[in-house]
Amino acid sequence: MGNFPMIILLVVMIGMFFMMNRGQKKEQQKRQNLLDSMKPGDSVVTIGGLHGVVSEMNSAEKTVTLDCEGIFLVFDRASIRTVKPATPVNPAPVEEAEVVEPEMIDPEPTEKED
Repeated sequence: MGNFPMIILLVVMIGMFFMMNRGQKKEQQKRQNLLDSMKPGDSVVTIGGLHGVVSEMNSAEKTVTLDCEGIFLVFDRASIRTVKPATPVNPAPVEEAEVVEPEMIDPEPTEKED
């Protein structure tokens, strides 16, 4: 009976450790999926706050080349904080304008004074 509080404390600590570790693994997997889904044309933000567009990716070196308004910079994949997928540019549907033909206006006769 003397070791019962110690056993309960140990079970609680193991449970807390398990729950913390599980949450961390979920976050890690989510981040890995985010980086794996990245492709050229996606908008990204680096951990330093730099905004750019993915120009190319090198899987062997695990680097990403970003186009930051015409300046190309190379970063490690791990330095990407957020990824916003590129949205396809679809032109807005153009409504056909109604063609209005000008009306012929008859000039008003002028009165001649004699």
